[in-house]
Amino acid sequence: MQSSPAPAISDLFKSHRSIRRFKDTPLDPAIVEEVLADAIAGTSSSGNLNTYSFVLTRDAERKKHLCTLHESQEMIVEAPLLITFCADTFRTREWFRQREARDNFNHFFGFMVSAFDAILVSQSAALGFESRGLGICYLGTTLNSCAQIADYLELPDTCVPVTSFVVGHPDEAPARRDRLPLAAYIHEETYKRQTAADIDAIYADREVKGWARYRAMGGEIAAEMERLGIRNLPQFYSSELKYSPDVLRKDGASLLELLREKHFLED
Repeated sequence: MQSSPAPAISDLFKSHRSIRRFKDTPLDPAIVEEVLADAIAGTSSSGNLNTYSFVLTRDAERKKHLCTLHESQEMIVEAPLLITFCADTFRTREWFRQREARDNFNHFFGFMVSAFDAILVSQSAALGFESRGLGICYLGTTLNSCAQIADYLELPDTCVPVTSFVVGHPDEAPARRDRLPLAAYIHEETYKRQTAADIDAIYADREVKGWARYRAMGGEIAAEMERLGIRNLPQFYSSELKYSPDVLRKDGASLLELLREKHFLED
């Protein structure tokens, strides 16, 4: 008996894993096109302007170069496909120009609208690939190297990369990652600030499992944690080993400069 849609979708959500090891089995281009077409058709978009674009990288040499821009994550080389999702108002602005309409969306609000559209459609595409038994892994390093990636992909004015993921046939079956309890996320009617006791309860399980996960990596990570005097998970997350505030501020400044260069920020 075929599952009803609701349980099938629920099962798909629960089966999500970030896949970082892939078989050398090539992807059927028709499947890729079908997934992206379905994602476009089935994802909400502000004003139905669809201000996003996908850059597909299959070429081995180009993946190698993008791998260096993504902090040398080898799964980029191993996976048959890397998709870069771009906030893109260039196409829309060209359409406006050709119809003698006023120029628009070359400002910060335009960036926000197109970035949200791009992120939304990327998640739809991720689910589409996963529903076909393929694996994906998002690359947070897209924002860290957005200027270099934009240059390498030859992105035009008012078009910048906002996220990426690799796609392929999984060659691993990692355990499901934990999430915080539902109470951490949901606020009825207005935002309810958690007390110190609430925070302790919300993160109690994460502090045990997450800490154990990173400690189990051993080697250089464990040695560096010892050297830096890292004693718990929040200290690890805010260290130079993970999300250093200094590095994020620097990368944030680089992103702002890119938005200026691409005319998403008005003088």
